[in-house]
Amino acid sequence: MIRTIFITILALAVIGTGYWGYKEHQEKNAILINAENNYQRAFHDLNYHMDALEDKIGATLAMNSRQQLSPALAEVWRLTSEAHNDVGQLPLALLPFNKTEEFLANIGEFSYRIAIRDLEKNPLSDKEYQTLETLHQHATEIKSELKQVQSLVLEENLRWMDVELALATEGDPKDNTIIDGLKTVSKSVEGYSEVNWGPEMTKISEYKDSKYKVLSGEEISKEEAKKKAIEFLNLSTKSKVTVEKNGKGSPYEAYRVSVNKPDSNSTVYMELTKKGGHPVWIMQEREVGKPKISLYKATQKADAFLQKHAMDKMELAQSDQYDNTGVFTYVKVQDGVRIYPQSVTIKVALDNGELLAYEGMNYLLGEKDRNIGKPKLSEEEAKQKMNPNLKIQETHQGVIVNDLGEEAHCYEFLATMKNDTYRIFINANTGLEEKVQKLDDINSSFKEL
Repeated sequence: MIRTIFITILALAVIGTGYWGYKEHQEKNAILINAENNYQRAFHDLNYHMDALEDKIGATLAMNSRQQLSPALAEVWRLTSEAHNDVGQLPLALLPFNKTEEFLANIGEFSYRIAIRDLEKNPLSDKEYQTLETLHQHATEIKSELKQVQSLVLEENLRWMDVELALATEGDPKDNTIIDGLKTVSKSVEGYSEVNWGPEMTKISEYKDSKYKVLSGEEISKEEAKKKAIEFLNLSTKSKVTVEKNGKGSPYEAYRVSVNKPDSNSTVYMELTKKGGHPVWIMQEREVGKPKISLYKATQKADAFLQKHAMDKMELAQSDQYDNTGVFTYVKVQDGVRIYPQSVTIKVALDNGELLAYEGMNYLLGEKDRNIGKPKLSEEEAKQKMNPNLKIQETHQGVIVNDLGEEAHCYEFLATMKNDTYRIFINANTGLEEKVQKLDDINSSFKEL
């Protein structure tokens, strides 16, 4: 009798384990399929934008009108930004593809600086025209090589998930058609480092590595990263935590942490810098139910999170609702001035007020001593620089990074025109209109549900 009961229990355990394994396998497959679809979309978008970029640079070479040249170069800048974004969505962290990203970033900065220049007073020089010719040649070669990789991907039905697995392999990855093709692209780009970008442009490579030197603290180990993650996320010390180093191609060394939360059937992912163990981002994957709390109450949850982690002197700059979540952007405040380069973004679930995501790299890298000083223009003088049809609702002072990558002290005006709301930044020293942003209706942002 006892033996029969024991066999029955054992059989049920085997069936239960098998069912759990089957469900886990299904969930993993769903995640893999979603990731593969995203990779395929990003790669084909990259090919499209590189094709359009090569065409647009070629068109600028045939232009003689300065009125046409400025918007054409602005379009070049937009396309390089799109291509750069596409590259960032591919699983290339362990592949030395940074030269291609740098090349795209440099094209963008070069074209933008010319596009915003007064070409009547300061026309395109012979050297700049030669640079455009060189860029067109390089863009043509990159486009051609990417087309070859795309053709192979389509003909042989290659998977990007295989690229990710190959790149994650210890030591040199095994032969992979996509990897080999992208290495060819990257190697070709290395020969473009001698492009004459002009004296006024600082190449991306000259400052991007220095940004991460501002991080404070000593380097931490994997075990220390695990402890910091458990403490930061307020988890049980018995939680199942996995810690791995990030890829060699990343701009900074960090630990990637994943935590299974069986109570909510979700997984929390987190990244901490190796230097100092600073949290960079957090993301929790779970289904969010129907809203049960207001956006205002979700803001209070975000406020409490910042206070708990000693991020003081932060001010809510923007709140938005996307489906069943609230997304909040906070900026640091110094002497009553908002410091936009030092910001954090927090995403809160509106079903139970739980933190879903946190992005803090700008907060870490934006930390520095700033001598803001007194504005040369008064608030009233700055208002005179705005469109007279705008109705001003709020006024602040803020430091932003303008389109030239420089920090600018501005008056920040929240204003409306008809049914639209705008945030407008007027340089507090020059009166220049630095940025104009169209916002969602802020009047409905804090309504109770």
